[in-house]
Amino acid sequence: MQRPQWLAKLAKMKYVNTHEAKTKLSKLIAAVRAGEEIVICQAGKPVVRLAPLEPIRKKPRLGTGKGRVILRPGWDSPEVDAEIEAMFDVLKETTDC
Repeated sequence: MQRPQWLAKLAKMKYVNTHEAKTKLSKLIAAVRAGEEIVICQAGKPVVRLAPLEPIRKKPRLGTGKGRVILRPGWDSPEVDAEIEAMFDVLKETTDC
């Protein structure tokens, strides 16, 4: 009989009490960085899971490109649109099977 996936994951975790966690924190951190999963228990009950910190991705700042893009008069004219459309029509014709 195969165990559910979450149960197998629980079995692989290392459980330590709060006293052991305080005295061996450096070793526990090293173990987490190596991929081990650690749960800290208090009074025999799991209360905290040690996990590696995911890197924080910076949100893009709006307006950082202001003044870098210059739109010339007529950039959105019908002639330019037709020119662009002709370019894509050429690509479409060459890729048709």
